[in-house]
Amino acid sequence: MFIDSHCHLDFPDFAGKTDQILARMRDNAVDAALCISVTLDEFPAVLQLAQAHPNLWASVGVHPDYPDCVEPDVEQLVALARHPKVVAIGETGLDYYRLQGDLEWQRERFRVHIRAAIAADKPLIVHTRAASADTIRLLREEGAERVGGVLHCFTEDWETAEAAIGLGFAISFSGIVTFKSAQSLREVALRVPDANLLIETDAPYLAPVPHRGKTNEPAFVRHVGECLATLRGVSIEHIGHVTTSNFHRIFRVLDASYKV
Repeated sequence: MFIDSHCHLDFPDFAGKTDQILARMRDNAVDAALCISVTLDEFPAVLQLAQAHPNLWASVGVHPDYPDCVEPDVEQLVALARHPKVVAIGETGLDYYRLQGDLEWQRERFRVHIRAAIAADKPLIVHTRAASADTIRLLREEGAERVGGVLHCFTEDWETAEAAIGLGFAISFSGIVTFKSAQSLREVALRVPDANLLIETDAPYLAPVPHRGKTNEPAFVRHVGECLATLRGVSIEHIGHVTTSNFHRIFRVLDASYKV
């Protein structure tokens, strides 16, 4: 019924626990998950997970919070994205919250990822925090509407969501939308069209209510779906159907390719 569109199962929190994680996914009707790359050094572990399990997929990219790491170029990202289990470029984007000073290197890295996505014809997974104006500006300047993608773990305002939707991007909600403090985010979630809606965990971070404070995992994405169903006045089955269909379309993953 559900797909976790963004998690980090290669992180140390999950070492030696893949079988248990997959079993809990099955128990909670979470059919598949997309494992996200944050550095090129860690990409092989992400890809290995995707290769080992038919219902796991991978992205390739370098997160904006890593200033001191191997810097990607367009050709390298395109080459790594050719693997059939790699369905997206990212996560990439801008983060002006955690890092200060001259962040032109972040903007240039983001441009490299957008250009690679266009060259590889793969969607983008975009991280944006305290940088929404520049995020939308760079997406427009680089022609990112040619490939689309998702603004993941969305926490910005409706104007940012609307601009991204206008560029053909989905808006993905994480466990944050279940937090009592997230009323303004729930107002945004109420306005996102069905065709642009995704759900995620960002595991191991941001566990939703009722698991807040615990290590997050893909099985918990159903609580995000339940929250959105209540908020939008629809059935949980509807949210599952819509977000799963959107995942298949955006990342070009066929349902039959992972159902076992």
